Amino acid sequence: AMLRLRLLTWDVKDTLLRLRQPVGESYAAEARAHGVRVQPEALGQSFREAYGAQSRRFPNYGRGQGLSSQQWWVDVVKQTFRLSGVHEDGVLTLMAENLYRDFCSARNWEVLPGAGETLSRCCQRGFRMGVVSNFDNRLENVLSQCNLRHHFEFVLTSEDVGFAKPDRRIFEEALRLGGVPPEQAAHVGDDYARDYRAARAVGMHGFLLRAAGQGKEPGVPPEHILPALSHLLALIEK
Repeated sequence: AMLRLRLLTWDVKDTLLRLRQPVGESYAAEARAHGVRVQPEALGQSFREAYGAQSRRFPNYGRGQGLSSQQWWVDVVKQTFRLSGVHEDGVLTLMAENLYRDFCSARNWEVLPGAGETLSRCCQRGFRMGVVSNFDNRLENVLSQCNLRHHFEFVLTSEDVGFAKPDRRIFEEALRLGGVPPEQAAHVGDDYARDYRAARAVGMHGFLLRAAGQGKEPGVPPEHILPALSHLLALIEK
């Protein structure tokens, strides 16, 4: 039977948008502009280390601990370069501020294949639409720059709400804003725990975006798996 859905909520990173190139490449290009040579692979490894440590110490961009997300990111960038052997304070600050700004724009983000078309078709079908993302407050701007913002009634980031997926409260806030009960809403995302399982836990429907070759998740029926975003409407209207 056709699902009686009124609201669709969307994850962003690796669901609607992806980075144009690996983080290490962007950081290495910024370093080169300042005459500093660092290998992209080394920077990628250092970034994962710095980002992981910062996320454990100050979860959700330090939202509960008095940090601004800009300060949170500037610290991650500086630590990434320090772990790769760059220690000059002036150049660290400059690179960190430039990279913070660049990751706010379409320079570093691209729309995933089929995303724009799928969102347009969902809007034409009359679904209400919102974003639910573990992102900082740059997301509105990133979505605008990538020409996706107009599809959504609301954009909920974990920084704004104060809770990150899989916390049920970010989904409850989305349902409140959308004005629908959970059984009339579905969430679309690429992460089993943070998107699919978390949405199901509040009683929403869930669709898990799974690129070809990604492993099968336990307990996700095939009719909830999207090999590509373009399959979504066929599954909803089945």
